[in-house]
Amino acid sequence: MILERKGDTMGFIQHFREEFKVITERDPAIKTPWEVLLYPSFKVMLKYRRAHKLYQKGHYFLARWISQRAAHKTGIEIHPGATIGKGLFIDHGSGVIIGETSIIGDNVTLYQGVTLGGTGKETGKRHPTLEDNVMVSAGAKLIGSFTVGENSKIGAGSVVLSEVPPNCTVVGVPGHIVKRDNVRIPRNDMDHVHLPDPVWEDIKILQDENNRLRSRILEMERELRHCEKNCRQTEKK
Repeated sequence: MILERKGDTMGFIQHFREEFKVITERDPAIKTPWEVLLYPSFKVMLKYRRAHKLYQKGHYFLARWISQRAAHKTGIEIHPGATIGKGLFIDHGSGVIIGETSIIGDNVTLYQGVTLGGTGKETGKRHPTLEDNVMVSAGAKLIGSFTVGENSKIGAGSVVLSEVPPNCTVVGVPGHIVKRDNVRIPRNDMDHVHLPDPVWEDIKILQDENNRLRSRILEMERELRHCEKNCRQTEKK
């Protein structure tokens, strides 16, 4: 019993240090280290680690009780059955939902309003898997059992319903891949704003095509007027 308590204490200290490091590394708003203690992400992850251990031991009610209290206080709902690796950072966090069978790798970043949800009452694996170094921007919804490959970004407000390969950028409703390469996203890259906008790109293509057509029509009108003028002069002769 003493060894178990000592192990729990050491585990808490280790998780405390890990969460402290993650937030100070990835949030430029931090001015003093003590601010970390106020972060919803910091509080909820410590509660999650405790609840997850209880869940694995079959103490389901107590695990859910801890997670629901954490959700009430932080606005972040993490099911104790979810599997979460090291370095998860939830920025702001209000409205974030992580379902029971979700699997999250290392160094993943979630912004406010993100949902990792299921598609119904099916059993088994029914929530998404996020591999290492994935970033999911504000308000994005990932629904169903599929994998988002490592180093990928999900744009704000996107609804993702199917597999995402590694090193991709996904935007839109439903989400679709707009960028794919083999360049690894740095861990400290927190830019979830400057992502490709396929709708605007399509509009720009249509605008350019419209301008070309207008120019061609104007050119044809000038040629027609010139022909009419020549015809009139020919008739006079």
